[in-house]
Amino acid sequence: MRWALVKVCVAVTTMVVVAFAVPLGLVIKEMARDRAFSNAERQAAAIAPALSITTDRDELERVVASAGSDTQMAVHIPAADGKAAVEIGERRAVGKDVAMTRRLGRASTAEVPGGSVLLQPVALSSGEIAVIEVYVPEAEVSNGVGTAWAVLAGVGAALVVGSVAVADRLGVRMVQPAQRLADSAHELGEGKLGSRVPEEGPTELRQAAVAFNSMADQVVQLLANERELAADLSHRLRTPLTVLRLNTASLGDGPAAEQTRAAVEQLEREVDTIIRTAREAKPQTAAIGAGAGCDASEVVRERMDFWSALAEDEGRKVRVAGVDRPCRIPVARADLAAALDALLGNVFRHTPEGTAFAVDVHNAEDAVIVLVSDAGAGIVDPEAAMARGRGSGNDGSTGLGLDIVRRLAESTGGDVRIGSSVLGGTEVRIWIQLDGRAPVRTGHRGTVRRRRRNAGVR
Repeated sequence: MRWALVKVCVAVTTMVVVAFAVPLGLVIKEMARDRAFSNAERQAAAIAPALSITTDRDELERVVASAGSDTQMAVHIPAADGKAAVEIGERRAVGKDVAMTRRLGRASTAEVPGGSVLLQPVALSSGEIAVIEVYVPEAEVSNGVGTAWAVLAGVGAALVVGSVAVADRLGVRMVQPAQRLADSAHELGEGKLGSRVPEEGPTELRQAAVAFNSMADQVVQLLANERELAADLSHRLRTPLTVLRLNTASLGDGPAAEQTRAAVEQLEREVDTIIRTAREAKPQTAAIGAGAGCDASEVVRERMDFWSALAEDEGRKVRVAGVDRPCRIPVARADLAAALDALLGNVFRHTPEGTAFAVDVHNAEDAVIVLVSDAGAGIVDPEAAMARGRGSGNDGSTGLGLDIVRRLAESTGGDVRIGSSVLGGTEVRIWIQLDGRAPVRTGHRGTVRRRRRNAGVR
């Protein structure tokens, strides 16, 4: 906007300067010409009285010398009463121009080499017409014109520069509020909910700032209401969880009872975490710093120990690979555990008993890939399965499990892909980026290749 205003002002000012300077320059040139010929007329008028009295050559030469330079003036007296024609001074005009002036009886000008001449007719006492010739050099005609034009050009340039300066100041006055509005919008988009815009500048931008600040206040209020609602809804789960925890005490001993009690305890911890997170005053927007995160191999081993008991009860074959060495990732331990539980829970929920599954961890140079695959039938439309978590679930599934996985991967700059597994069913690949760059597509074997997106996911 700022440069657009400057360009417009330069164009308009230039047109105005040209519209006034060009005619004024022509007027100055014409005035200089008129001044030069007016001087020539005065010189001719100084000789005219002498010609009306005498035609003596000596007398006229003295008059011409006293009136001006004889190199710029000449007198042409025609022959009369038996006397020869008299030519005084240096003649420059051609004979036909002199004859034309004598015949017409009025002053005229003619172009000659190096300038122009003024031909002034004068009546003699004998009745003949003499012609006074005054030479006007070109330098005298254009005297002062170049200087005047230079002054006009300087004034025009100063006007253009001044208009640019004024337009730039006006542009700054308009651009700065707009830039502040854009910066605040970016900050609000990044989660800095305290960002506000000073209500200053032109009227339209002030109104935009007022509207933006009002919108930001409403966003903060809506988020606060949403956090309170989530906290209240989560708090309501504590009563049935308490009943479940008490009931698990009567289950006795055994793997199933221990697994049930562990599940209830984990559910209580998750509900408490939801309540605490929902009631935080500020949203979490900062990236995980150096030293934060977890060991993906350790989390996978821990969660597979939990799910292996249930898999053994249902006769499922389980394979775990790539967890024999530490694998650090920039993801919180609880988040990775929740993502794994969501995917493994889908396997148990949507595949029949006896269906095998596997979890593989691949540690690449700039990313860690976690593959969860099964030998089930898959899903016809994986795109719809990925999008279900953003909308309303159907067919008995909310789709929130995949949405948890997707948000975990995207928080590191990675992504989630769905494909067909080597077991014949569905494979969900979680790409966790280590350096925040765009993910490189890799396949199941660790070699870089793109998976076919023809399998399903829950």
